[in-house]
Amino acid sequence: MEIRRITRAEAVQDAGHLFDASPLPEGTERFLADERHHLLIAYVDGVPAGMVTGVEMTHPDKGTEMFLYELGVDESFRGRGVGRALASALADLARERNCYGMWGITDEDNAAARATYLRTGGVPEEKQVVFVWTFDRA
Repeated sequence: MEIRRITRAEAVQDAGHLFDASPLPEGTERFLADERHHLLIAYVDGVPAGMVTGVEMTHPDKGTEMFLYELGVDESFRGRGVGRALASALADLARERNCYGMWGITDEDNAAARATYLRTGGVPEEKQVVFVWTFDRA
């Protein structure tokens, strides 16, 4: 397995099947243009097998932390350590970029994600609630 940091839109399109929906050209360009946004893709025998995205967030009184935005592994590669390798690689990148920590959110019933995050050193935060604001797209 080889994990690459992606900086070209073509690589995102080639790995489009790893995302929840097809990557949008404008969103892809905007994401890749920001040095605080990170996309890592795992390749197995040259085939995109999984991806993870991370976003550095800085707050005046806390410093910078990495948000594990999304982790996706192609169904045919699941159970082979791809997700664990990607989450670990993002954590390593966060350390390299002097982040004080990393965090992510998953569904309560997503056993695979929960196991992956636990195996890579993540700890569930107790008594937290996630609020979501959804805006109409113009």
